[in-house]
Amino acid sequence: MITVDFQRMHIQPGFKVLDIGSGPGRHTAAAYGLEKVTAIGADLCHTDLLLAKERLCNHDLMGWHGGGSWGLTTADITRLPFKDQAFDAVICSEVMEHIPHDKAAAKELIRVAKPGADVVVSVPRFWPEKICWWLAKDYSHANQGHIRIYRKKALIRMLVASGLEYQGSHYAHSLHSPFWWLKCLVGPTRDKHPLVQLYHRFLVWDIMEKPRLTRFLDALCNPFMGKSLVLYFKKPLD
Repeated sequence: MITVDFQRMHIQPGFKVLDIGSGPGRHTAAAYGLEKVTAIGADLCHTDLLLAKERLCNHDLMGWHGGGSWGLTTADITRLPFKDQAFDAVICSEVMEHIPHDKAAAKELIRVAKPGADVVVSVPRFWPEKICWWLAKDYSHANQGHIRIYRKKALIRMLVASGLEYQGSHYAHSLHSPFWWLKCLVGPTRDKHPLVQLYHRFLVWDIMEKPRLTRFLDALCNPFMGKSLVLYFKKPLD
């Protein structure tokens, strides 16, 4: 499930792209698919990094890449193990809602980005997330520790105050919102509930097959009920 619209980023051959909080490596692999890009995935979870390694090795095996390279590392977003201005683009997808010290995380994203670099941040959208918290008191704990719900303007203000220039936004994954509401309704840890499994199979089918009808419905509903808010920024030139 790709949340970031890579067409809105200005990634060129030879760029080095950081996917911080990479999880199983979806955005890392997508960046690796671009022409001659070095894609670096970083996460605190060793299990997720192993899944990302398997995904990227499969891309190598199948030739699903642009001729660049990839790497993975364990990293804390508030203390990134990279030099200043190390990356030409930075992606931080569905991470900030987990971080107690989000301002420190924002400063690190900016520190490792080169001047002029795209910095993309996505978080759960306020009102779909609010419904999840309302339906299930243990939702945030079950979903690996969501500790806050961001409002769009407040997050933009925080990132701009940290030193980024706001470029625009969009919403994504409207078809996923009802899935999470359903999970919260039956119990956020009940992954084997028949309705949850049925909806999950539908989402997997949709991601793999990309039928025109569901792509149209997703795009139509994203402005109203997209699960994710995606924000695009640039680091100012020196």
